[in-house]
Amino acid sequence: MKNDPVFQIQRDYPRIYLACHVDHVRARTSVHGISSRDSSLLAHLDASDAQTAGALAAHLGVAASTLSATLMRLESLNYLTRSREGSDKRFVAPKLTAKGREAIAATSVLDKARVAEALAVLTAKERAAAVRGLALLAKGATAIVRKRKG
Repeated sequence: MKNDPVFQIQRDYPRIYLACHVDHVRARTSVHGISSRDSSLLAHLDASDAQTAGALAAHLGVAASTLSATLMRLESLNYLTRSREGSDKRFVAPKLTAKGREAIAATSVLDKARVAEALAVLTAKERAAAVRGLALLAKGATAIVRKRKG
């Protein structure tokens, strides 16, 4: 039980969250003009790894029409771009822009300065391992969500 990875994550993640969490309002009336759901949608986009809008809608548990309207609005705010890719011209890939990255950072439940401060006490090797570990855990979490909806 001493090296139980599930327990370690259950113990450690709340410590990260409590140390870096900030209370703030994420609403469409905010400076960035996005809601909590919008911020979550943006966080699911990757500037280099496009996915179909249909797959994204299924993953987020929203109707395709709802997602389409949200994507149009976020595109009008320059938080994402949508382009037709590959041989199938029906495939419209939403991709995060630099402005979208800024919006995610500004509306995150984790304060940028606090996360930076926590990372600063680690060595460069430890920082890289921490970031890689969270990315891998997020990959696993995404896989189980897709499997459950599947």
